[in-house]
Order: sequence, then C-alpha cells, then structure tokens
Amino acid sequence: MRDYHYYQSVFAGIPKPFAFVDLDLLEENAEQIVLQSNEKKIRIASKSLRSVSILKRLLQLDDSFSGIMCYSAQEALHLCAAGFDDLLMGYPIWEERWIEALGSEIANGRTITLMIDSPAHVQHLERIARGHQFRIPVCLDIDMSSDWLGFHFGVWRSSIRSLDAALTVAHQVASSEYLYLDGIMGYEAQIAGVGDRYPRQFVKNTLIRMLKQQSARQIAERRAMIVQAVRELGLTPRFVNGGGTGSLHLTGKENAVTEVTAGSGFYSPGLFDYFQDFRFHPAAGFALEIVRKPALHIYTCAGGGYIASGSAGKDRLPKPYLPKEARLLVNEGAGEVQTPLLYRGQETLELGDPVFFRHAKAGELCERFTHLYCVSGGKIVEEATTYRGDGLYSL
Repeated sequence: MRDYHYYQSVFAGIPKPFAFVDLDLLEENAEQIVLQSNEKKIRIASKSLRSVSILKRLLQLDDSFSGIMCYSAQEALHLCAAGFDDLLMGYPIWEERWIEALGSEIANGRTITLMIDSPAHVQHLERIARGHQFRIPVCLDIDMSSDWLGFHFGVWRSSIRSLDAALTVAHQVASSEYLYLDGIMGYEAQIAGVGDRYPRQFVKNTLIRMLKQQSARQIAERRAMIVQAVRELGLTPRFVNGGGTGSLHLTGKENAVTEVTAGSGFYSPGLFDYFQDFRFHPAAGFALEIVRKPALHIYTCAGGGYIASGSAGKDRLPKPYLPKEARLLVNEGAGEVQTPLLYRGQETLELGDPVFFRHAKAGELCERFTHLYCVSGGKIVEEATTYRGDGLYSL
C-alpha cells in the first residue's frame, strides 16, 4: 500500500527536498515492459534514468534487457568508465573531440554505435576516422513521422524521410573504408510519446488514437521496406531498433525489428498517466517540505519548480502525488522558490511535513538532485547517485 503514510514513515528524518525511487515498483514496471516487448531484446534509454546504479540494476533483472541508448557523448564516456558496453548513441554527434574520444573507446574494444541521418554525417565521421585510422560503427536513423494533407504527425528528427534518402546514405556507408553499418533505427515519437487519455478532452483523445492507428500501419510498412532494401545492398546490420515505452506493444510485433527501446516506463512519470494502452506504477518522485499555511486549505512548499521540457503546457508541471487530492493552484503552478497547494483531504498536514510529487518526464528529475533514495520493503536500502551526483553537470 503506497499511501502517504507509507512514504512519510520511510523518509522520516530525511532533509527535504529529496528524490527517490521505489525499487519494488521499478521492478514491477520492468516486468511489464518485458511482457509488452513481444520477446524482443530491450535496449534501455538512459536519458529516462540517469543513474549508473539504476541502469546496472535493470540490466541484471532480466536477460531481455541488453544494451543502452545514450543521449550524449559525455554520458557514453561516463558509462564506459563505469563498465557498460553496447552503447547506441541516440542522436548524431558533430563535435570532433567527442567523436575522437568515442572512436578511441571503440578502438580499445568497446561497442559504441554512432547515429547518422545524412550524407554530411557520413562525410564528417569518415574524415575523422580516417585521420585516426579507426573504424566506426554507425546506425541509420529513419524518420518515422507521418504526413497527411500537409499535417505533420510526429517530431522533426531524421532527414531520412524516404527509401531513396535511406539508400543514398546507406550507399555512402557501404563505400566507406572507415565506417560500417551496425544498425537501423526508427523512433515513432508520435505513438510512443503522445498521450491519448487526457481528462475532459474526448475529441482530442479520439483524434489522436485514430492518427496513431493509421501511423502505426504506415511506419511498420516503411521500416520493413527500408530494412529489406538495405539488406539487398549486401549490408548486414547487427540490429534494427524501434519503439519507446509508449509503443512497445506495437513495435515489438514488427518482424523487421530485432530490439525495442524503453526508458520512461521504468519510473513512470506524470505524463504516462495520459496513455490509454498501458499502466505502470509511479516508481520515482521527489518530496518538498511544507513551510507555510497562508490560508485555510492552502499549504505552501519550498521550491518545486521542476518544469519538464517540451511544448509548454500544464502537463509539463510536476504533479502532486501524495497526499491524494493535493492540487497545484492554477494561477501559480510550481514555483522557483515556493509551490502553494490546495488540499482538502483527510490528512492533517503541518509545517515540516512532506508532500510527494511526480515529475512530468522521467530522467529530467535527476538533473535536480545528486542522488536518489532507493526504497524497498518499507525502508531505504541505497542512496544511488545520479549523473549530476557523479559530477556530470553538462550533458
């Protein structure tokens, strides 16, 4: 029973603010992710976790978890130093010194795959690899967005938006002496990252579900077509990656896909409350301290303005989680130095008491804290450092 008193008791005496992970719920979420993946290998998206200890814990949970999708060169180098291998860079890297550093790790036996989506990326990597005489494995990033009558459903990510564009880049890689095609990836953000169960938005939710269904069919065909065409060139990519937590149940069924990616579902942040097709447990959050009671039913916490990235909106605000029925004030939201709440529930709240929140997105919470209190069986069992706690302040 994860109610207010459970966490209040677990964290009694811990100075606030602090962040935490409920390891029992984290493991239950991991089990659900395995079930949804259709027996595909699962690459863990590190941007949603941002803790070496948590990453290691998940990789040891189940043989289905294999490899990491990184989001920056600095992070990948940090994970190399911590002993991780099979790292896929989720985004292209242009800065030469970071490419050189990753290339050195590759030359020393690490499996690190760099992302590309244009001839310019191929030419840039080719020049650097030639200068240092090492071979770089690369992954072709395919655009997975959908377009209908001028409406763009998806994110502006890869420039490879057609079979011809994919084959152009693949041909360049095939003719390179210093690059080789290690993988193909396509991230369907419009399915994996777009909620379709927002309260009091029936028309919008219905439209998004329809768009998702049509897009899922389209991208499955596109992915299969491109993978087949690339293989007909004589290229043999080690993996074909797709998905995100929000689309595992669909992407895992594609025959062309050999592995899926999951990240946010492990912590299950606030934005994941707005998806129709799955439910995970809230496994991570943070606590603020009540420092004022300016009016009846109003409780003001210190700090709390941990706003998530993306298009600005109410769903990017942190969500009061426990005690239940606590609400942000419409005209104030979550503030830089204070966050007032409206609460008319059954709990008797006093100055110094905690209020537990969930961040809107998963890993960004870890940019605010140096460590996570790890809870299991009603007690704190570990203090796991975040990347920030490890000294990585700029990623």
